[in-house]
Amino acid sequence: MARMAENSGKKQAGRFQPGQSGNPAGKPRGARHKAVQAMDLLGRNEGEEILLSVIQAAKSGDMRAAEIILRRIWPETKGRPVHVDLPAVADAGGIVEAMAAITQAAAGGEITTEEASALAGLVEAQRKAIETAELEARITALEAKEQNNG
Repeated sequence: MARMAENSGKKQAGRFQPGQSGNPAGKPRGARHKAVQAMDLLGRNEGEEILLSVIQAAKSGDMRAAEIILRRIWPETKGRPVHVDLPAVADAGGIVEAMAAITQAAAGGEITTEEASALAGLVEAQRKAIETAELEARITALEAKEQNNG
């Protein structure tokens, strides 16, 4: 038992204190990993030749090369515009109606469940904004009432 306490004391003696960094100076500003530096060098020296090779491979029917080129020319869209008739979301009643409209649109196949989730997130953000504004109004009213009574 005493031996265990001795060992744990030795291990603790060489460690950094809580909140003390092992490298206080940190990584130098602008320092780059060696792999990134190697890729930059390759790009500077061979980039044009590699690009031309990929283009030639795509022209020759290499579908993977064509995909690489096309993804650079026409990046995938991250979403699409959706149209769902939502009521004005200015109070709690509007939030309930908006969520019902979103649910109905998803259930009817007008929008995907991912799109419905994104729209529900927007409605939730609006709900939080409404709640914050209502709380601010209540606090202001209470403070005014307190000042009048005080």
